[in-house]
Amino acid sequence: MSSIDEGYLQQVDEFLSRPEQMWLLGAGISYQANIPLMAPLTKQVLNLCEGSSNITLLKALLNELPKGSHIEHLLSHLGDYTAIADRVSSKEITINDTQYGIDTLQAAHLEVLKHIAKTVRWGYCQANEQNEEKIGSYEEPIVTITEHINFIKALFEKRQAGLDNRRSPIRFFTTNYDTLLEDALALCSIPYWDGFSGGAIAFRNYRFGDSEPEKGFRAHVIKLHGSIDWHLSNDDQVLRVRDHDLYPKKSDRVLIYPQATKYIATQRDPFAAQFDIFRRSLLNGRDNILAICGYSFGDDHINQEIEFALSNSNSKTTVLAFCFESDGLPEVLDNWRNSSFGKRIYILTQNGLYVGKKGPLNMPADGLKLNWWTFEGLTKLLKDGVEGAI
Repeated sequence: MSSIDEGYLQQVDEFLSRPEQMWLLGAGISYQANIPLMAPLTKQVLNLCEGSSNITLLKALLNELPKGSHIEHLLSHLGDYTAIADRVSSKEITINDTQYGIDTLQAAHLEVLKHIAKTVRWGYCQANEQNEEKIGSYEEPIVTITEHINFIKALFEKRQAGLDNRRSPIRFFTTNYDTLLEDALALCSIPYWDGFSGGAIAFRNYRFGDSEPEKGFRAHVIKLHGSIDWHLSNDDQVLRVRDHDLYPKKSDRVLIYPQATKYIATQRDPFAAQFDIFRRSLLNGRDNILAICGYSFGDDHINQEIEFALSNSNSKTTVLAFCFESDGLPEVLDNWRNSSFGKRIYILTQNGLYVGKKGPLNMPADGLKLNWWTFEGLTKLLKDGVEGAI
């Protein structure tokens, strides 16, 4: 290994011990926990909708979308049609030569949300050459939490040991609907804030523009796309609830994915408030580290927020992106590393380390691949340092 390569690796190690840390975590971190990625999630949700009165509508909408579109694209498309139907006098819209009223569109939306929540909560693994299909249920859940606990322990017990009162809370921004991150923090006795107040049943008491608490928590969890345990009550209160309880009375609207919200007033919109925290954190002018894992860089809104912050003249944020190279780097990352702020872009893949326009550095031996881009590999890097991870 050259001294240049080793120097960049030591920088990565030092970044992961910085006090101002933010994490952006996507669906990839929950894959080994038996929660499906978007493609199999889409397939399973549509399977669960078979036989319902909404399946013809859902398939028609999916056929209008580009190849490779997934369930979140379908929700957005359905939400757009619902908004149009709500604006016209007839309260109807024509899709594939069929008229659909706003009540039908909303019912389809709710059914999709219900099946997403069920699949994410109990788990689903599609069949492959080695294993048969596995479908989790209330009676037999298949979701595991081991990797999330290992990650939290490596981050807080190794990287932040003994520094509880001298560091800012770590901010976890996640697009995941599952509760594995929050559950792992609780099981590891890490106090965290998520914008709610209460216990097993809690109410959201954070509003758009409020300040985050400055003390008392080692972690802040900001769920950008909502959560399977967020529900809208009949009086429009956002609640965090237990599954299968008879109370409180809910509107059956689980709050996952921003298109699911019907709020008109931005201050009452939990999704707008979550993105406001994300934006302000990226633009706070401090020496931030934004570490990204399990995220496919397919969300234009999130990508734009990051790019806007990085291109700001006052920005000191450095990105550590842990990702897989499939026919090259994700286009967004490739653009960022070749931009004016490229020197603050570090990318760790199975092929080595990229630093701005340089790379791949620290390439593995012929025939081998690095696994530090995976959630498990990242956890090992946090625990053992870069030398133990390569």
